[in-house]
Amino acid sequence: MSKPSSKVWFVTGASSGFGREIVVAALERGERVVAAVRSPERFDLAAPELLVVKLDVTAPADVEASVRAAEARFGAIDVLVNNAGYSLVGAVEETSEGELREAMETMFFGAVALTRAVVGGMRARGRGAIVQITSMGGLTTAPGFGAYCAAKHALEGLSECMALELAPLGVQVLIVEPGAFRTALFGGRFRRMEEIAAYAPTVGPIRAYAAGNDGAQPGDPAKAAAAIVDAVETPRGLRLPLGADAVDAIRAKLASVLADVDRNDAVARATAFG
Repeated sequence: MSKPSSKVWFVTGASSGFGREIVVAALERGERVVAAVRSPERFDLAAPELLVVKLDVTAPADVEASVRAAEARFGAIDVLVNNAGYSLVGAVEETSEGELREAMETMFFGAVALTRAVVGGMRARGRGAIVQITSMGGLTTAPGFGAYCAAKHALEGLSECMALELAPLGVQVLIVEPGAFRTALFGGRFRRMEEIAAYAPTVGPIRAYAAGNDGAQPGDPAKAAAAIVDAVETPRGLRLPLGADAVDAIRAKLASVLADVDRNDAVARATAFG
């Protein structure tokens, strides 16, 4: 049964992994939830306060229809969780333009479309939260993850701007940056590009890591979901890294960036007129 102050959560990519666990966590806390999935007939969760809708985030008609169905059932969307996505590995040269564009359509433009569909209502009501499930790959990089990191970096950049735009209007933006969690991203939803031998020394170890760690990742998706729901209920900043590997990798990346800035400080300052 929903609590008197319950929020309406709209979760994309809800069929498995983080999406499914967020649906479960929100329902357990008395929230009302819209689970957006590509194949509703295969979704096996049911609850009085749960609505399951069909959604391909790259299809504008699906975006419009799913949001309309959510609003018809629950009145308004209070929390949007953009979670739909997949992983792919391949050097940039190994990754076709079609694969790169599809990654951007799903993990960037799809998230933007859902955000634009609901943010006007949040702004008008003066409250709401937009949760972007990116990755530690939204700030860090690795050989072979160019397409994936490009989409996640783009979503993070957009979300940082939105946070500045929306904070004065009462709308929260939360960027979630998980490390390796036990989801399907290294399993059935992992795409491997055709290999070019020259990249075996750089991309090869990444391919091997992904192949050997499916189902053995250290992160618990249920614990991650609980942390995400907590962060919406009690905001603690713009970013939420999840997993020790994410924290360590992000700290190393920021240290590397700062080292480059410091190393080139004098060069940068010398480019002014005068």
